[in-house]
Amino acid sequence: MIWRPDPGDTFDWQLSEPFDFKRPVDILDLDLFDAPPDTIALLKSKGTRLVCYINVGAWEDWRRDADAFPPAVLGNNYSGWVGERWLDIRAIDALAPVLRARFDLCRDKGFDAIEPDNINGFDNDTGFNLTRDDQISFNLWLAQEAHARGLSIALKNAPELLPELGAQFDWALLEDCHVQGWCDAFEPFVHAAKAVIAVEYSDQVDALRDWADICARAAQSGVQTVLKNRELDSWLKTCE
Repeated sequence: MIWRPDPGDTFDWQLSEPFDFKRPVDILDLDLFDAPPDTIALLKSKGTRLVCYINVGAWEDWRRDADAFPPAVLGNNYSGWVGERWLDIRAIDALAPVLRARFDLCRDKGFDAIEPDNINGFDNDTGFNLTRDDQISFNLWLAQEAHARGLSIALKNAPELLPELGAQFDWALLEDCHVQGWCDAFEPFVHAAKAVIAVEYSDQVDALRDWADICARAAQSGVQTVLKNRELDSWLKTCE
């Protein structure tokens, strides 16, 4: 049976040091490759549900499977992120062996869900002529592959694709939606009792004035909201 987050589940997201795994939360989002098996086992023993972060839309030169990507699928550099390049998500047959191996590892390490990053390449300067339909086909393929392994999958941002993808994705993880004003796009998820988790970043939010306003809006909208550092270390602030 596929586990899916409940709207009221507490959430944290830690991808870089320093880590703090003692804080009690219902859901913890960790890097697929960096999370040690013993840490995963300890967290699972406490009842924590685990999400694996996987960059599905961009290549990262430091990953242990970086050489498995065919050169033809590597596109433009990802602006602002050193060592990353966009992927040609039209080439599903070429990408499938690497991404399926990653999804297998997610399942085998004991994760419960997948956070697929960069699933909106069509709206970026990737170096490829990606269309909206290309992106929808790729994202639906990701959902199918996750579900085939008994894993739920988040719709990561991409509000413009919600009409085509909403039925196949199990929950949502949003970045900067309060600051940028598009959280309401995910009202269909809220009405369908699907968890919607919004992460705002400390470099965009005044810790006192803006955060209080954001929490007030979050309480009205049913969108669970947390404040994190951009580096996604252990620091976390929640709405009281």
